[in-house]
Amino acid sequence: MYEPTRTASRRSFLAAAGGTATVGLAGCLGGGGGGLDELTVAHMPIYPDLQWYVMEGEGYFSEVDAEVTGQEFGNGPDIVQALGGGDIDVAMFGIVPAMIAIDRGISAQVTAANIREPMGIMAESSFHETFEAEGAEAFATWEEQTGEPFTFGTFPQGSVPDVLLRYWLRDVGVDPGGNDSVEIIEISGASSVWQAIANDQIDGTSIMEPVPTIAQAEDSSVTMLRTAADVLPGQPAAVTLMSDAVRDSPLAAQFLEQHVSATEFIGENPDATAEHVEEGIGMPADRARNALDSPLSNFITDPAEITDATRVFSEFAAGNDQIDERLSTDQTFDLEVYDSL
Repeated sequence: MYEPTRTASRRSFLAAAGGTATVGLAGCLGGGGGGLDELTVAHMPIYPDLQWYVMEGEGYFSEVDAEVTGQEFGNGPDIVQALGGGDIDVAMFGIVPAMIAIDRGISAQVTAANIREPMGIMAESSFHETFEAEGAEAFATWEEQTGEPFTFGTFPQGSVPDVLLRYWLRDVGVDPGGNDSVEIIEISGASSVWQAIANDQIDGTSIMEPVPTIAQAEDSSVTMLRTAADVLPGQPAAVTLMSDAVRDSPLAAQFLEQHVSATEFIGENPDATAEHVEEGIGMPADRARNALDSPLSNFITDPAEITDATRVFSEFAAGNDQIDERLSTDQTFDLEVYDSL
């Protein structure tokens, strides 16, 4: 069972602003929503879903001709389950669970990207020089020197951070499944990854903000080795998936217009954005502000910016048996909604 833990809606926004529950709810009054009176939006309390918290906090949903209700989830599989049950209209989550939903026959497609190249490969600073000199052989050197394999800790196999890590290892000539000098352990949640770094339980990770900013602030010996831009330009992460019913209605373009506004707001108002991060995700505003200056904070809306690199993730998802076959760009994306804006 999925368990949404947080709800926000236009009705509560209007009430907080001194308005009434029905002001501006054109969809509920038979307006331009194409027959849809409500939109239920799944999202996760993660940095790559930042547009949700800006749209919510800035009241952008007042421009959508339906009542917008948010449901917060702790992971992608629970969102896929909710999509399958018909409980979700729009989902803001990882590209891999989005492809899983499509592969399972759920009538939906990706209409927007939330962020591009948001991951980084981090490693013990003492490993950096060896790796730059030796490449793939550096892991064997590490094991010889420490008596232990080089241990990466990241999200479960098939997740976006895991796929990027395995893609990078393969690209530099390392087979993590057949190389005894490299170990990958699964860790659920960014906070748990940071704790593993702080407690010297892992030697490296593939992770998104705010972990790199936290590590830097805490003078961690685990530092950035490669950014996603170095490894896989256009790397996808969180995306916005819409049901066919939404995509066939005016609400799709209305929602993406607000998504674009939120993306622009993030770039133009980092201080105010940091306040939304603190309110929505719980990260202290000063730390959130620092993370917004990170080279990993590449917030976008245009889905065309991630289509090429998404093919890599589709390949890995098929190889992990998460999806039955590699999905094409046309199967995964609906680019027309954004193009129509």
